[in-house]
Amino acid sequence: MSKDAKANNTTKNQSEEQKQIKKQSSAKKETRAAKKAKKKAEKKYIRRFVPIWMKVLIVIVLSLFALMIGLIIGFSVLGEGSPLDVLKWETWQHIIDFVRDV
Repeated sequence: MSKDAKANNTTKNQSEEQKQIKKQSSAKKETRAAKKAKKKAEKKYIRRFVPIWMKVLIVIVLSLFALMIGLIIGFSVLGEGSPLDVLKWETWQHIIDFVRDV
């Protein structure tokens, strides 16, 4: 076999290999697209156990509860007052009057 024939033969083998690689990569792309479409088609709507509005309401209620506990502890320990006095309107009116007069 001559050098030209060998070179021509290797060139053909390389081009065939490149074609096979392109086919495989395009097959992978098609497979990915098919999997993605299948996954999207199979996706079901999942009903939430606790709706979002209920979660927001729970967060607000728990925050108010934590605020009340903090006020009671702060007023009774730091202020040396009766713990439930902080929940009375007269106490807050006195605080507001004190702040306005200054």
